[in-house]
Amino acid sequence: MSERTVHLDADPRDWRSRKIRIRAHRWYARVELDRDGYVDAVSSRGRAAELPAAYTDAVERVRAAAIDRLWYDGYPGDFTWSSGSRWVTLSVPYTEVEAAVEALRGAELDHDYSGLAALAGRLTLPVEDWLAPGERELLRGVDFHSPPAVFLRFLRGKARRSGLRLNGRATAGSVWVRPTLPAAEKQLREMFPEQYPGWLDRWSGHVERDDAPYRPWVGGRDQDLSQRATPVRFHLPRLSLNHDCRCGVQGQDGDGGREHADHHAAWALGVRVPKNLDWLGDLAVVTTQSPIAWRRLAYKVAKMPQRESHYDFPSWTHLGEPEESEDNVRAYLLKAKGHVVGYLAAHDTYYHRSWDLVDESPFGDADDTVRPRIELIWVADAYRRQGVGAMLVQALADDFGCPVAEVSWSTPISRSGRQLARRLSPGGIWVS
Repeated sequence: MSERTVHLDADPRDWRSRKIRIRAHRWYARVELDRDGYVDAVSSRGRAAELPAAYTDAVERVRAAAIDRLWYDGYPGDFTWSSGSRWVTLSVPYTEVEAAVEALRGAELDHDYSGLAALAGRLTLPVEDWLAPGERELLRGVDFHSPPAVFLRFLRGKARRSGLRLNGRATAGSVWVRPTLPAAEKQLREMFPEQYPGWLDRWSGHVERDDAPYRPWVGGRDQDLSQRATPVRFHLPRLSLNHDCRCGVQGQDGDGGREHADHHAAWALGVRVPKNLDWLGDLAVVTTQSPIAWRRLAYKVAKMPQRESHYDFPSWTHLGEPEESEDNVRAYLLKAKGHVVGYLAAHDTYYHRSWDLVDESPFGDADDTVRPRIELIWVADAYRRQGVGAMLVQALADDFGCPVAEVSWSTPISRSGRQLARRLSPGGIWVS
């Protein structure tokens, strides 16, 4: 499938026109409704441009059902999408691309959300039935269609998100499951019902039927070591602990901490350099015209400070076709021991004001000299306070051909950023 654009308004050349872009990925197709210019035009006339609640609810149902469907089919990765009224993004199987386009067209032009509802209905999987209490065998081709190992992995993920423990085993043509509810999860949901609206305990006290299927014995560990055991009792002490990590992860992720562990390792030691990149020096300068593998690496590194500081957007987003940027957008990547340990995002701009780096001190007069502007600096935790940030700023200045004192800093500047700026330019800096 080649990339294509479907225009919804009469004049496709009008910057205010709405359009649907379809882009093929390896496992799925990305269908995105572009309302950016349309929202600007509507807002300029004083009208509300927000999407109706029924619209966003229908989109969310399709998005959740489509993501589950793609994971059920074997897709191993994650998804990204835009929120708000400017873009509506759906990742759908290839068989549902045309239905998604027509559903978005009807919702956008006719305020008809039946197409989105029908699409969500076709994509929704019977997860509640698969995780119903009791021992049973789900047959491939009858109860599910993906490979048994893939299906079992999908069910384990859904069970964890529901607080269930899934005793499962995949065979050549089926999957055996026995979902149970741990006592701790049951107690948690009963104590905080407002956090689990609509939750219903279907698993506690479940008694198997006399004619329930018997799971064949295949050897291995003894299966009845916990029969007739007394459940462990739990207490919830009145102690509030902060589970937010310095790397930016809030609370505990849904896969037993694996995602947190991977992110924390990258935050502490740096982002691993892909093996398909020929890195000829320690410092690489990535532009919007660089090969996609380099731009993807810059985006991956930019996600580290975004999550650590809870920014809304990453500082590097250039993942489309190579294109020249008017303000010379670029990213400096520093490599050490096979990892990217330093990152500086910058571009050139002509509007600046001087600042003496004194808190609450006013900015000076405007200056329209073209200077390089630091958008963001990030250093892996193990390499902080070792001069990495200063070296990146010096590299930016040398690359542009100006003294370090002429480099401009984007505001607001963090506390660590102000400390670095004072060390490099104690007489004051330019801000923009």
